[in-house]
Amino acid sequence: MAEAKTRPVSPEASRPLSPHLQIYRPMLTMMMSIMHRITGAGLYFGTILLAWWLIAASTDARAFDTANGVLMSFPGRIVLFGFTWALFHHLFGGIRHFIWDTGRGMEHPEREYLAQATLIGGFVLSVAVWVIAYMVR
Repeated sequence: MAEAKTRPVSPEASRPLSPHLQIYRPMLTMMMSIMHRITGAGLYFGTILLAWWLIAASTDARAFDTANGVLMSFPGRIVLFGFTWALFHHLFGGIRHFIWDTGRGMEHPEREYLAQATLIGGFVLSVAVWVIAYMVR
C-alpha cells in the first residue's frame, strides 16, 4: 500500500501549497486584469439597457418615453457614463492584450505604461465622448 508523502516541518510548511491572492502584492497589471473582466460583465448589462431603449423606440411613444426618462435621469446618466467608461476601458484592455499576444510590452516598464494608458485612455475618451455629446445636443 502506498503511503502518503509528508512535507518536512519547516517555516515554509505554514505557507499555502500554491500561490494565492493572500501572498501577492496587488500590482497595476493585476488590477487591470480584474477590471477587464468586471467591465466585460458590465458591458453585458449595459447592452441589455441599450437593447431595452432600442426596443422601446421601435414600439410606441409611451414605451420610449419611459425608457428615455429612466436613462436620462441623473442616476441613469451615471449608469450610461459607467457604460461608456466600461466600453473604452475594455477596448483598451483588449488592445493591451493584443499587443502582449504579439510578444511585445511584456517587460517591466512597458507593462506598466500599457496599464496606465488603459486607465487614462478609457477615462479621457469617456469624458471626451460625453463632452462632445453635450456640445452637439
